[in-house]
Amino acid sequence: MSTTLTPVLTKQWDDPRSWTLETYRRGGGYQALAKALGSDPAALIEEVKNSGLRGRGGAGFPTGMKWSFLPKPDGGPRYLVVNADESEPGTCKDIPLMMAAPHTLVEGVAITSYAIGCHHAFIYLRGEVVHVYRRLMNAVQEAYDAGLLGKDIQGTGFDLDITVHAGAGAYECGEETALLDSLEGRRGQPRLKPPFPAVEGLYARPTVVNNVESIASVPSIIAQGADWFSSMGTEKSKGYGIFSLSGHVTRPGQYEAPLGITLRELLDMAGGIRDGHELKFWTPGGSSTPIFTSEHLDVPLDFDSVAAAGSMLGTRALQMFDETTSVVHAVARWIDFYAHESCGKCTPCREGTYWMKQIMTRLEHGKGTAEDIDTLLDVCDNIFGRSFCALGDAATAPVTSGIEHFREEFELGTHTPWWEAFPPANSALFPVTQKEAASV
Repeated sequence: MSTTLTPVLTKQWDDPRSWTLETYRRGGGYQALAKALGSDPAALIEEVKNSGLRGRGGAGFPTGMKWSFLPKPDGGPRYLVVNADESEPGTCKDIPLMMAAPHTLVEGVAITSYAIGCHHAFIYLRGEVVHVYRRLMNAVQEAYDAGLLGKDIQGTGFDLDITVHAGAGAYECGEETALLDSLEGRRGQPRLKPPFPAVEGLYARPTVVNNVESIASVPSIIAQGADWFSSMGTEKSKGYGIFSLSGHVTRPGQYEAPLGITLRELLDMAGGIRDGHELKFWTPGGSSTPIFTSEHLDVPLDFDSVAAAGSMLGTRALQMFDETTSVVHAVARWIDFYAHESCGKCTPCREGTYWMKQIMTRLEHGKGTAEDIDTLLDVCDNIFGRSFCALGDAATAPVTSGIEHFREEFELGTHTPWWEAFPPANSALFPVTQKEAASV
């Protein structure tokens, strides 16, 4: 695997006004849309299927195949919904993509909509990122003004409207059916499946739900061909992707590279772990994926290789932690998040994350018991595979993998607070007061 980066989605990010239509068109923007509008929609779906593009939102389901699940047209509307509710701790690829190059997404929405027969598409954005919302709205308006959206696009007879919707900031709305309920004005909670969104999605009509990066990858596939896209990556994980390096790394940021690259290669490009320290553990795909250690530096970062090694590629949110970090403290913070964000619809997740939080807090403060670790694993067993959506499963991942790789640190939590085992370098940033510690 070469360490050469593949700037496709990120190629214009360094331009002083990368977000404008003028800049995007200067780099060849919307040429793929013109090509698509002169093609047969079925051929476009086939091209995306042949490219091997797999969903970039975490699950890795083949994108073109997902489009082909829509039933035959019946005269009624069908919808495209872009999941831009990026909310997972450590995940930060879609937000900078929409901030730096929103027209990449807009063009992808237009091509995808034409391919599936959609005339009204929605982009569901996380509500807190107001600056991104404004930039995306501006890009959509620029596209309307240029005749790239609206009625009779480019004289082809194809009509398309795009609605940018700001959500209310619930992590649960990253689950596609909860997102659809929220978009319809209801509380964002997962639906019982089947029926799946492809059959009964938004407003009970056939709907495709795709991640931002998945849709933003479509223009380059249409412009340069499926063979070009599939020439990168691995046999079962084609193409390129944005890898987000954060934490204890010298040069954190977004690295767009072929799938199958290793963390060792990415760290070489990022200057390695911060000076004077060494890697202890890391997440290959955000906080919802089982953690890896320094022993996994050479695992190819593609869907199948990461799964074979015991984790998930997820959103390629690579969070780096060096030897100064307490695993128990880090996992406890993640569990706090999942307990807070559980929608409460199903008992395993609602009750399980609550009790995991109680136990993790005790272990974090050195007040755990010898039975707590086994109880944690038992709670995880009762959540995994039994919750209504993947949030429950996600909450168990850092706990079970943390205990698997660093059980001795969890055992330390029966008598030693994390801040004594791993003293903070700066006491001014000490996160736990004596009053808080005494209240546990």
